[in-house]
Amino acid sequence: MATHRKHLVREFNRYITCSICRGYLIKPTAVTECLHTFCKSCIVQHFEESNECPECGIQVHETNPLEMLRLDKTLEEIIFKLVPGLREKEEQQESDFWRKNKIKSNGEDGPRAKKARLSDEEDDDGKGGDYHRSDPQIAICLDCLRNNGQSGESIVKGLMKKFIRCSTRVTVGTIKKFLCVKLKLPSSYELDVLCNGEIMGKDHTLEFIYRTRWRLQGDSAYPMVLEYRPRIDFG
Repeated sequence: MATHRKHLVREFNRYITCSICRGYLIKPTAVTECLHTFCKSCIVQHFEESNECPECGIQVHETNPLEMLRLDKTLEEIIFKLVPGLREKEEQQESDFWRKNKIKSNGEDGPRAKKARLSDEEDDDGKGGDYHRSDPQIAICLDCLRNNGQSGESIVKGLMKKFIRCSTRVTVGTIKKFLCVKLKLPSSYELDVLCNGEIMGKDHTLEFIYRTRWRLQGDSAYPMVLEYRPRIDFG
């Protein structure tokens, strides 16, 4: 009887554990192409190096596999109910992590820095607190474009962490606000954001830029690169 019970537990655990880290699924995230599920942090890290599912080997997406991930909140709640103390343990570990590391990004601490990773149009759409977590995500690289002698170049620096991940619905206008916060520039400071040398309009979304400027011009590199510089007045 005891042997049978152990077998059942082992079989059941297969459905609530991550095949990458071998631990219980934390923020279980499914690959929509094959429905295999992993810890969110595990699969995101895996897709930084590969565009194939680590479970079955299927190609998830040619260039941006992160678009094919969906957080499974229902499964997360089931796991928390089945594994006593797991929710509290994870919350405590996250709290300890921020307290011990005191991660700062240009003066912002821990969870605040996470929120600053582009809360998208919080002020514009009136849905404060949503942050579009359920949207398709895209990884981008924000590079400082340097032209010798350009006015304003001395105060517009490169970011300490130039790789970010955010919603595909984020607009260039939001990217500019994000840069002003991170670079400690006045909110009224004017920046140009460019893709492949072309200045992007403030209402362009990252998805639009990816589809019409990045992918269609033959750039298959990942992540998508956006450059920024002090605004040039051609008038």
